[in-house]
Order: sequence, then structure tokens, then C-alpha cells
Amino acid sequence: QVQLVESGGGLVQAGGSLRLSCAASGRTFSTFALGWFRQAPGKERAFVAGISWSGGTTDHADSVKGRFTISRDNPKNTVYLQMNSLKPEDTAVYYCAADRRSYYAGYDRPFQVGHKYDYWGQGTQVTVSS
Repeated sequence: QVQLVESGGGLVQAGGSLRLSCAASGRTFSTFALGWFRQAPGKERAFVAGISWSGGTTDHADSVKGRFTISRDNPKNTVYLQMNSLKPEDTAVYYCAADRRSYYAGYDRPFQVGHKYDYWGQGTQVTVSS
């Protein structure tokens, strides 16, 4: 069983930065496509960013393009989300997720839909004050 543990959330002023980390257990991290999602109070979970299992393809939601960047470090079994120029509307619980099937299907792009992911972390709160 793969476990994902997020860290790095917190309270920050608008315009500030945070870097979220998600550490994974297990020896197959390099075969996972990875994603970050967020859920604000009263709203549905939304895709934020994704990175393919090879690391060669990334995708970011329009709302965060140019401000957030996803990256991965396979030797550390960790995926990151660098968040700059934060806005109050970025306030949410942020979740990382892992897709173990794309590698075996030969598909090298991250999905934007949550049901394509097999493992989820518990989430980390990000609060941006105005």
C-alpha cells in the first residue's frame, strides 16, 4: 500500500509563497504520475497541477498558471508544488495524489480528473490572508 503525506501548508499573506511537499512510501514512486488537487470550503475538489511519471510533461490549471509549479524528485520519493503570488482564492486544503496505472498503459501525461488517481494523501491546509 502506498502512503502519501503532504506538508508545507500554513498561513501566508497575499502575494507570498509556499512550497508544498508530498512524500510517498514504497519503491515504485518513479512509475507514478502525480497530481495536486485542492478543495475550498463549500466547493468541489479541483485539479491544480500534475506531472507525468517520466517527469517530461506537466499540466497546470489555468487559475494557477504562471504562479504555481509542480516538480518531482524521484530519489526522494517526493513531489512538490511551489506556489508564488498567492491569492486569498487559493485558500483550500491541498491534496497530492498518485496514478499507478498510466505507466503500465504507456500513457505519459498527467490526468486532471481525480478518479484517475489511485492513492491520496490526507491534505494540508493553505490559508492566504488578504
